[in-house]
Amino acid sequence: MDLNLSTFYFSLLTLMLIIILGFILGKIGLISPSTNKQLVNLLLMVFMPAALFNAFPADFSEESAGIFFAGLAAGFIIMLVMIVVSKILFHRRFYKGELSFEAQFAFIFNNATFLGYPLISTAFGEQGVLPYCGFIVAFNLALFSYGIYLFEKKITTRFFKEVATNPNIIAVLLGMVLFFLSIHLPDPVTSAVGYVASATTPLSLICIGYMLSRAHLRDLLRRWKLLIIASLQLILAPLLAYFLLSFMHFPQEVVVVCSLLQALPTATSLGLFAEKYGGNDVESSELVIISTLLSCATLPLMVLMIFQ
Repeated sequence: MDLNLSTFYFSLLTLMLIIILGFILGKIGLISPSTNKQLVNLLLMVFMPAALFNAFPADFSEESAGIFFAGLAAGFIIMLVMIVVSKILFHRRFYKGELSFEAQFAFIFNNATFLGYPLISTAFGEQGVLPYCGFIVAFNLALFSYGIYLFEKKITTRFFKEVATNPNIIAVLLGMVLFFLSIHLPDPVTSAVGYVASATTPLSLICIGYMLSRAHLRDLLRRWKLLIIASLQLILAPLLAYFLLSFMHFPQEVVVVCSLLQALPTATSLGLFAEKYGGNDVESSELVIISTLLSCATLPLMVLMIFQ
């Protein structure tokens, strides 16, 4: 996979314009907090699963299957490495317990869902979405297991249930089964899924734009500790992913896609997890916003550093 920088930046600019639209809609009040919450739920439960299901080629090929499983393996390796590195960087001994678990979560889990899919699908098309599908399985398994464990510090049956019933994982597994068995759904069903999947990109970017419209930039820039956490996540994580996967001789498209995903800002689910499982939900949400804002500068730089 050759990364054409002009094409990539054109795609990035396109995505930024839709984020700006979401920002404007939030500022003028056309999107309310309740509306945004409903959109997020629809994205997680309907639109994103449809996009992941629709990503698999219609006909089976060993090459496509190999790329999917390479993305899956790379995802598990990256998640494991990020967990280990985060525990070293943000050990409670250094952070004195404050934001330690939130910082670890922020370093491990990026916005691979809301921002990752639009970026990869727009920049690379089917060639990039297939390894992304493999990666997102490992990502979601880690998110709904270790991500919850970071806050609750115990293993419960709840996160096994959340993993097993996660629509995104179900969609990928179902799409994989149909792909391997070369089962073709009726044309009207395929078209309907495709139409629903096509809404994923604009809706997810509008939600990100709305989130940024709620931020108070002047106050956030004073939060130096959050700036350090976000900077480490946006710069160190993609470099680790790139050099590790290159050293292990993964296919080029897998290296490119997974490295770009690690260069994305912290997952928006950090604030939701902190609120749900007893973390610092205010500073977690601020960390997500700071990481998203910083990524506007760091993402193009990381692309230049890694792929030129």
